[in-house]
Amino acid sequence: MTWETFYLVCFALGFVFSLVSFLGGGLHWHPPHFLGGGQVHVGAHAHGSHGGSGRGRAPLLNPVSIAAFLAWFGGVGYLLTRFSSVWFGVGLGIALLSGATGAGVIYLFLSRVLTSEGESLDPADDSMIGVLGRISMPIREGGTGEIIYSQAGTRRTCGARAEDGSAVAKGSEVVVTGYEKGIAYVRLWTEMSGEQSG
Repeated sequence: MTWETFYLVCFALGFVFSLVSFLGGGLHWHPPHFLGGGQVHVGAHAHGSHGGSGRGRAPLLNPVSIAAFLAWFGGVGYLLTRFSSVWFGVGLGIALLSGATGAGVIYLFLSRVLTSEGESLDPADDSMIGVLGRISMPIREGGTGEIIYSQAGTRRTCGARAEDGSAVAKGSEVVVTGYEKGIAYVRLWTEMSGEQSG
């Protein structure tokens, strides 16, 4: 096998793998643990470690970066071997440098653009228990009303019932003590804080 053929095979493998990844969009690549110990979810986002509650950075060696390295390394190496009279060692060095640059750009894209340290997939962030809200539609005795509350930076509404089945007036501040089948069970904030309601 000549160096020209070797470079061409590397380019073809890297290009085809990159193309399949791009067209697949939602493909989930799970590299072995020795390649960085994490997962890369190509397309929408990238996860760091299997056990973390938040998102981490993509592992340095991941299948997408490796494909970019192969494509750039093979493409530049082939062009230098085929169309220039550069000495073999210099050509190999330039091909390696261009492959590393291509892989680095892809890694930065995965770790800086597709992942965010501020985002979290922690289910506790969406828990209704302990949420402070205000009654927007009064709760009749034994009936259902509605609360308005803020969660994850957005204003939301939810059906609500009094925990003890009593009536709760519109505008009252309440705390969610239970949540079942889309209904929040609430108690007055004044009761929860130990104050006497007048």
